[in-house]
Amino acid sequence: MAPALLTAVDSTSHIHLIVGSNPLAGARCTRSIEVGAKPFLVAPEDASLHYGLSKRIEEGEVEWMKRAFRDSDLTTLGRDEVDHVVDAVFVTLGGKNPLSTHISSLCRRLRIPVNVADAPNLCTFTLLSTHSDGPLQIGVTTSGKGCKLSARIRREIASSLPSHLGAAVERLGTIRRRIWEEDHAVELSMDLEAEEEDGGQSSTFNKLITPEDIEAAKTRRMRWLAQICEYWPLRRLAAITDADVETALRSYSTSSTSGLSPTAIDNRKKRGRIILAGSGPGHPDLLTRATHKAILSADLILADKLVPSPVLDLVPRRTTVYIARKFPGNAERAQEELLAMGLEGLQAGQNVVRLKQGDPYIYGRGGEEFDFFRAHGWTPTVLPGITSALSAPLFAAIPATHRAVADQVLICTGTGRKGAAPDPPAYVESRTTVFLMALHRLAALVESLVGDEKKGWPKSTPCAVLERASCPDQRVIRTTLEFVCAAVEEEGSRPPGLLVVGKACGVLWSGRQRWVVEDGFKGLDVVEDGIGELMSELEIGEGPRQG
Repeated sequence: MAPALLTAVDSTSHIHLIVGSNPLAGARCTRSIEVGAKPFLVAPEDASLHYGLSKRIEEGEVEWMKRAFRDSDLTTLGRDEVDHVVDAVFVTLGGKNPLSTHISSLCRRLRIPVNVADAPNLCTFTLLSTHSDGPLQIGVTTSGKGCKLSARIRREIASSLPSHLGAAVERLGTIRRRIWEEDHAVELSMDLEAEEEDGGQSSTFNKLITPEDIEAAKTRRMRWLAQICEYWPLRRLAAITDADVETALRSYSTSSTSGLSPTAIDNRKKRGRIILAGSGPGHPDLLTRATHKAILSADLILADKLVPSPVLDLVPRRTTVYIARKFPGNAERAQEELLAMGLEGLQAGQNVVRLKQGDPYIYGRGGEEFDFFRAHGWTPTVLPGITSALSAPLFAAIPATHRAVADQVLICTGTGRKGAAPDPPAYVESRTTVFLMALHRLAALVESLVGDEKKGWPKSTPCAVLERASCPDQRVIRTTLEFVCAAVEEEGSRPPGLLVVGKACGVLWSGRQRWVVEDGFKGLDVVEDGIGELMSELEIGEGPRQG
């Protein structure tokens, strides 16, 4: 089978006929609109339409012919300039439908491009899986052998490309056009899209360009552009700016060089970057690999006060670490100080890691910090962390959800903005509620729950105070809302901690005492012991051999 001829078709103002009303028909209409075509949908009036397709019809982007397909549709719905013949036909009914075969035969006879879903033998063209970035378009086809595979290949290709490559293509196109306008003003009528790639390169393509004669001087900029497009790394091309375009054009007007330094352009990749990373509940083994890599590559780490020392011990000695000086009454000022230090580090070209306890977006002000840095020209990379709201109950043998006991989880804050008390939720028997940042005002919180009849919280509701989850000094106080305040007052506080309330607290534990205290964490010992045993076996296996 000969390979297909891949082309890029300018579909502006074309008429695309889509037959069918299924979700694929909606996708075909959307794609037609994206490329500037006008889609006509042929489907019975009683057809069930996808919501998105119905919306496009209501907005006038798609014209719905509320009837069955007619043979005359192919030669009457098109543009005036092509004698009303439609430009392309998309049949979404599938290859087994007799109408699909009929429409395909008609289109072949009239030389109208036709695509039939899941029937390569009925198609005269197939759609590519495309990646678009401004003027840059990359298409992948498996010639009807598997659309899922072509989409996978396209994603792999797109992920390997540097960011902003589409903008670089636009800028290089600007250079190319302006060179033509300045050096070939007489030849502006030539087709600027004609490329010389198929004609091959002459033996003097890489020869040193000198302005020894008029013709060489006339073409040197275009040859320079061809050379950088051919040989510069894509990441360097993606780093070209509008200022570089002006520099190149201006320099070549007065000298034989471009005025662009590859080294200077490459150094721009060293521009500072900011990462918002979650450090998890506390144990360093619970860091994600991505966050661990970020810590090892950081120049500056701005850490929350609650990030435990075992995590900070992973920071290389060469890295500067600053711990937030947050305490009651100074939280806002400390936050502003952290943001200012982060911005200063970015401006100095440093890799800045904002290390946050738990997950950055679970009561970690991660969204605010993202917005701050983006507003100043740096878009952060956000790395998730294991939130203590879900992991702390796990380490305390509390399943947040359990059949016939708890079918929902609610995460709340115990402290609002500027220390204000938030409005607590109403009691739901099948819900597990987790209160973060609540232990310093536990008495007021409990009173707002059990003291408000409208909230409906029974005093006998099981609860647990979980402190320093996953750390060696983890502590769990199991009790009920009636005795939790007395328990914390007697046992003392060991921040950071949280409060879990709900019947799930009694699923794997039950007791008649007013409260029970459990100290210590050994939840990962079995993993560490297993690794130790494996290493011992490997050492034994690698011992000297005896003949």
